[in-house]
Amino acid sequence: MLANTDNNVAVVGVLTPSAEIVERERKIVECLVQKNFCIISGLANGCDTVAHEQCLFQKGKTIAILPTTLDSIYPKKNAVLAEKIVQSGGLVITEYITEPNNRYERIKRFIERDRLQAMFASKIILIASYMQGQGDSGSRHAMAKAKEYLKERFVMYNEQADFDNPIFALNRSLITDGVKIITPKELEEY
Repeated sequence: MLANTDNNVAVVGVLTPSAEIVERERKIVECLVQKNFCIISGLANGCDTVAHEQCLFQKGKTIAILPTTLDSIYPKKNAVLAEKIVQSGGLVITEYITEPNNRYERIKRFIERDRLQAMFASKIILIASYMQGQGDSGSRHAMAKAKEYLKERFVMYNEQADFDNPIFALNRSLITDGVKIITPKELEEY
């Protein structure tokens, strides 16, 4: 899974997706797993949790990249999910063996985790994200690193449904930067 990243797809997004966004994300992850892609995400609340859970539900392989040590999984409620990932043959990985020394270092680790999601994937899909300063998502870091690493970048976006929704503001801005729009239908044809 890590030696050859061709079949790895990172799925990133907000911590607080709506039920409609979750349903759309589930369909995308289902299509990816059916095409034998390994799903990479960050084990955070929201879109990351949905990506890992849907992958496991579809009997696929998933990799969770942590911004914490293995014995200090964040959020704590996802420790059970991390165990399920390992039991299913997936991976839970981290580059940290000690706790952060301060709040700044803790925050920095989340951004560093985002670079690993992009590094270990051949493609990255942004489910939904606000622009910087508008909401809860650090997905922009993963998308920026994917661009730097020359990875294929995709966004989930429906022009009619998502145009005025601020939770898709980063998605909209990335479309003008050459990022492709992805839907379950397009994935089936991919």
